[in-house]
Amino acid sequence: MTASLSPSSRWELAAQALREQYQPQVASLSERFEPLSARDLLTWAVEEFGDGLVLACSFGPEDLVLIDLLTAINPRVRAFFLDTDFHFPETLQLREQVLARYPHLQLQIFKPLLTPEEQAAQYGPELYRSNPDLCCNIRKVEPLNRALAGCTTWITGMRREQSPTRADIGKVQWDGKRNRLKLNPLADWTNGQVWKYILDHGIPYNPLHDRHYPSIGCLHCTAPVEPGADPRSGRWKGTSKTECGLHT
Repeated sequence: MTASLSPSSRWELAAQALREQYQPQVASLSERFEPLSARDLLTWAVEEFGDGLVLACSFGPEDLVLIDLLTAINPRVRAFFLDTDFHFPETLQLREQVLARYPHLQLQIFKPLLTPEEQAAQYGPELYRSNPDLCCNIRKVEPLNRALAGCTTWITGMRREQSPTRADIGKVQWDGKRNRLKLNPLADWTNGQVWKYILDHGIPYNPLHDRHYPSIGCLHCTAPVEPGADPRSGRWKGTSKTECGLHT
């Protein structure tokens, strides 16, 4: 019976089994890994979840650290990139640099179901201005759900220091919205620790960071930030929006 199921259905069954095993343990697992290093959590995750493990990668500083740590444990670790069609050219160039540095990284690219032209025809031009939540849902959230259909456990670069909405995240969480285990190995890292790791290891990074873009998303919704300001204040500037919906 199982052999006749589609790959996505098999992953859903695996995720359900994982839920029964791990959801009751999330708090104790997070507490267990709180004093341990990111490498300790990643090593456990690679051994525990195998091909069911995937890294959500936007090629931000945290993702670069996680790629370096993960590929040292398993060079063929899985990752995915959500190509919104609205990325900065520098982000796409960095993607190619990273793939050249880590040639065995198993990166999948997920694009929205609508092209920018189809989106404009259906919802009007510049949806990112008129309804940024809907734009994010079309170009990020829906592709994320498809990306996660092929795994049981996902890794993110979320850190508590990044914003008030992330201040209480655990290193191990249950993503009830998507019925998946969610790991945040860098939850307790500071921005300084992230950048020290990148520079110490000679990892290529997005040159926009040197031009006052501490947090980089889509081209139309990311602005430079004044020194000393909230690092995420350049995202959806001039609106009350603070998250794209991937982590809510």
